[in-house]
Amino acid sequence: MDESRRPVLEVRELGIDFGGLTAVNDLNMEVYRGEIVGLIGPNGAGKTTVFNMLTRVYQPTRGSIIFDGKDTTGCSVVDMNRAGVARTFQNIRLFSGLSVADNVRTGFHGRIVYSPFEAIFRLPSYRTKERLITGQMKELLEIFGLSEERDNLASNLPYGAQRRLEIARALATQPKLLLLDEPAAGMNPQETQELMAMIRKVRDHFNTSILLIEHDMKLVMGICERITVLNYGMMLAQGTPEEIRSNPEVIKAYLGD
Repeated sequence: MDESRRPVLEVRELGIDFGGLTAVNDLNMEVYRGEIVGLIGPNGAGKTTVFNMLTRVYQPTRGSIIFDGKDTTGCSVVDMNRAGVARTFQNIRLFSGLSVADNVRTGFHGRIVYSPFEAIFRLPSYRTKERLITGQMKELLEIFGLSEERDNLASNLPYGAQRRLEIARALATQPKLLLLDEPAAGMNPQETQELMAMIRKVRDHFNTSILLIEHDMKLVMGICERITVLNYGMMLAQGTPEEIRSNPEVIKAYLGD
């Protein structure tokens, strides 16, 4: 099978209930390798809840999540990250008291592991792994235009740079699937244009599939190859940007014109 046409993510009849409330129900979707897919819908449609299920912050009530050909039932958040799923958040979550470089370094320690014994005695294996982390950290900072900020506290970065840092840290885990939760939130038009270019660069340079939640329709329509629309926790439509843009139900429920 052509690897590009094998889904890295398959969601089948996915749903979750909180008490008597159904937050998401009967969701079916795929993300293929190297694809950029949008997940859109009005506030409260269940988009972030879907992300929380994909990363196993929430355990689904029903349905299945197949990641890289494997059923993820019973997996934890750590299991999903180690399998190759990384995410950013609507509200930026950085280690504000750490430097830019150290924020990125934290992303590597889930996959480049050494024992306390290696670290305490600075064994050659420890030094080799630290050199590897430092080299890859510098590469990420260069790609995201953060090299000159490496020693600054993350909290002192401008908003757009903090967004870039969060994506860089997520990529340090070498994900096969990157989940971006409203990456353009709070950005001005120029920053949004730069973000669009950055997302494409991430996909191409890191060979990473991307699923993003976003309210900025210019960004969604300009960068996504396919889009899934949620409304009240149910899938309203799926298709290309052109199909979604002209879908009467989507226009009525979401686009508002």
